[in-house]
Amino acid sequence: MSTDSLAPAPMLWGDKRFHTWNFEMRNVFGTKVFKVMLDAGFTCPNRDGTIAAGGCTFCSARGSGDFAGSRRDDLVTQFNEVRDRQHLKWPDAKYIGYFQAYTNTYAPLETLKEYYEEILRQPGVVGLSIATRPDCLPDDVVDYLAELNERTYLWLEMGLQTVHESTSELINRAHDTECFRDAVARLRARGIRVCAHIIYGLPGETREMMLETGRQTAAMDVQGIKIHLLHLMRKTPMVRQWREGLLRFLERDEYVGLVVDTLEMLPPEMVVHRLTGDAPRDLLIGPMWSLRKWEVLNAIDAELSRRGSWQGKSRGGL
Repeated sequence: MSTDSLAPAPMLWGDKRFHTWNFEMRNVFGTKVFKVMLDAGFTCPNRDGTIAAGGCTFCSARGSGDFAGSRRDDLVTQFNEVRDRQHLKWPDAKYIGYFQAYTNTYAPLETLKEYYEEILRQPGVVGLSIATRPDCLPDDVVDYLAELNERTYLWLEMGLQTVHESTSELINRAHDTECFRDAVARLRARGIRVCAHIIYGLPGETREMMLETGRQTAAMDVQGIKIHLLHLMRKTPMVRQWREGLLRFLERDEYVGLVVDTLEMLPPEMVVHRLTGDAPRDLLIGPMWSLRKWEVLNAIDAELSRRGSWQGKSRGGL
């Protein structure tokens, strides 16, 4: 009997070796569901001087909402335009309203209610995904989110980025990891799903530092994860750090290895919302290989297959 025949069969989510967002949506709703990306016109306490100024050094002028609708338009107009564009690819899908740009709980509660409820009223919307900071969740907002969670499908997406405070200072994150953990605990006490965002390739981080962020995230009570490749974009504060030699672009194979190492550590039930990010071609300084997004995703699939691995395979050793 060959050694290969004794190897365990890989865990699969559809045809993938990790728990994809697409698999989860089809499992929950029985059909394709895509996010409709919105810019509700919010700002961020890390930009307006409330807690800091300048924003996170990697964050674009559009508050990481470069593919969202235009804030010059009202939310329904944005929703319709983004939905129709994506419908060309998925004509029979349903929708999650994705409040993506800037900090989407950073406003008076009545404003949040007006915006969220407007999108929930749109035909075909089955839920909301709300991107925010862990330091922008006052009690009245958490109470409302808990009520919202009772009547729609809800995700709170929060930027952890890194667990290393030295890196946080370099990127001007303006909150510590304990703040993130506390926000997760408060949201989970109300049964709200949390998706953690982490970034690989931040200034000064070694491979082990990045994997430690992945390891700690895997151990948190979060139900989803987005793993981002750092994109250096024009007109961001990080350009200066790059020019000062604080930043090295990851190679593609290096990033693929980090992602697969991280997937092996994640609980099988954790939903993987994203494995690499997008950046507008006209703003991107590097790494340029990231523009070939499907090549990156295919390389991740190929590396999982080469290793005979899948999401959660290494958790027995944690």
